[in-house]
Amino acid sequence: MSEQKFGDDFKVGDRYRTHGITVTEAHVVGWAGLTGDFYPLHMDREYAARTQFGERLAHGPMIFALAVGLVAQAGFAGEAAIAWLGVDGMRMLAPVKIGDTVRVEVLVKDTRVTRDPRKGVQVWEYSVLNQREERVLVFDYQLMFHLRG
Repeated sequence: MSEQKFGDDFKVGDRYRTHGITVTEAHVVGWAGLTGDFYPLHMDREYAARTQFGERLAHGPMIFALAVGLVAQAGFAGEAAIAWLGVDGMRMLAPVKIGDTVRVEVLVKDTRVTRDPRKGVQVWEYSVLNQREERVLVFDYQLMFHLRG
């Protein structure tokens, strides 16, 4: 059994790294089905071949969702998180193609206490990297955490 974590356990400057996941055809088709986003750049091989990318790309919002899932699976926060408060500064920096492998590096960017001394808010900077260590997506993920109080 792992030790209970609290927001107090995370300090500005702490870094964490997830395992990777390879983006597959099934991810792209499944995401399109879930969201209704059948844009040809994602779904039409012939169309995508004529674009500057030369092949189909994964949906940007899907890469965001995979990043959130990878961090959740890694369990860095344990059960310390109370709620997701939002995301800021999201930027897609490079395309993700079917067959690319992505992983996440997290940097604890900011921590602050709320009016309730048992709750705090943190900003975790997510950098999604591909198999070549290129940043493909970045964003600041804001969470409320239980504090020891």
